[in-house]
Amino acid sequence: MEKPLWRPDRNSPIPLHLQITEYLRDKIAGGEWTVGTRLPSQRSLAESFGVNRSTVVAALGELAAAGMIEGGRGGGTKVVNHTWGVLASTPPPDWNAYVSAGIHYPNLPAVQEINRSEFHPGLLRLGTGELSPELLPREEMSRLLRRMADHVPDLGYGEPNGDLFLRELLASRMNSQGIKASPECILIVSGALQALQLISVGLLQRGSTVLLERPSYLYSVPVFQSAGMKLQGVPMDEEGLRPELVGPYAKQYGGALLYTIPTFHNPTGIVMSQQRRNRLLEVCQKAGLPILEDDVYRDLWLDEPPPAPLKAGDSSGVVLYMSSLSKTLSPGLRIGWITGPQPVIERLADIKMQSDYGSSAFSQRLAAECLSSGMYEAHMESLRTKLRLRRQAALDSLQRHFGEGLAEWSIPNGGFYIWLKLNRTAAPRKLFDAALKQGILINPGHLYDPEAGNRIRISYAYASLDELESGLARMAEIVASL
Repeated sequence: MEKPLWRPDRNSPIPLHLQITEYLRDKIAGGEWTVGTRLPSQRSLAESFGVNRSTVVAALGELAAAGMIEGGRGGGTKVVNHTWGVLASTPPPDWNAYVSAGIHYPNLPAVQEINRSEFHPGLLRLGTGELSPELLPREEMSRLLRRMADHVPDLGYGEPNGDLFLRELLASRMNSQGIKASPECILIVSGALQALQLISVGLLQRGSTVLLERPSYLYSVPVFQSAGMKLQGVPMDEEGLRPELVGPYAKQYGGALLYTIPTFHNPTGIVMSQQRRNRLLEVCQKAGLPILEDDVYRDLWLDEPPPAPLKAGDSSGVVLYMSSLSKTLSPGLRIGWITGPQPVIERLADIKMQSDYGSSAFSQRLAAECLSSGMYEAHMESLRTKLRLRRQAALDSLQRHFGEGLAEWSIPNGGFYIWLKLNRTAAPRKLFDAALKQGILINPGHLYDPEAGNRIRISYAYASLDELESGLARMAEIVASL
């Protein structure tokens, strides 16, 4: 349950515990906290309300006396009645049973905590995998929107595959990267995450096994598990996924698909070498194992452009390729795309039409204007310069505060992330909680690999230069203390 953001008024003549009682009573009586809902711990409520724990205990005592809540052994405090002291004549629906019965898996607790905390003001975000608002092209977007005002896109539903003009522009871009793609073999999606959702329900059978790098971003997003899939990690080395293990793993675990981020991998930042890409394609083609290539970080190179996509070397249609503008231009646009064999794209387009009747026409046309006007390329040149400064600031801070044997790291050539390896192991949840208490939000390694408890994903894309320095300095103190 999300912690309350409200706090009692210390200048009010009403005692604090009675203000809290009234607040909690309204939550329950208004139906926000339904019967069966478990309340946050007393300590957590005290922190949220900015009061002593004894004040919270007094408030909960009032609610318990009124018959609205009840504490159980080892089960925490739960809502047992939604009226003020009188049992309802008809039992209310048990929404918790409905929630538990839903087929979509919940996010990991730490991921839920991160998603909630990211919007708390004043929190220093060292792990956020998106561009800082100050790096987004607001002025350029404003000019494009004013220009678009005279050419409003069609207000009706669009084509199943997405805006044709945008697909033609994307086909041209991918052709310049060595990918043979025609507009009819491209599907516009609402971000890369929707692409994963469509593939999981449209192409794979329940019980299938998805092979992926270990560690991987996909471990923190239960989209495949919610569709009944199993994840099986394949080890990496400094060049990325180890292709000699893909065949044996696929045979042993019945792999139905290989998901990979070969370029500026999330969370490690590794770029798969061209030789490694060639070998991986060869192995998968021989095994008849489809590849889903996630290439959302490609344009974020900082030192030199990365090798060509896996899809560029695909002569047998084994690779489904997906990318997005969320990491480079705007996460709020929700524009991504998939390209692959035409029957596959048509199948996914049909599933998407069943889901949402197509991505936003406005977002698609704005994305097309960004690409066709030259604004996107100009933005990327400026963005790379700014990200180089942030990367160097992060590396300098790490050297100052973690360089005395506290941690190890590699220098990323692009993307957002530094995969920090702590030389002093601490329980991941303890480290996460200690940092959050200090006003720092981190992405602990176990989100990407259950065995990576001594890792932290550091992002230099969101926090400011000053925040990177102060945040990493404080993190070094926390790690040393634990």
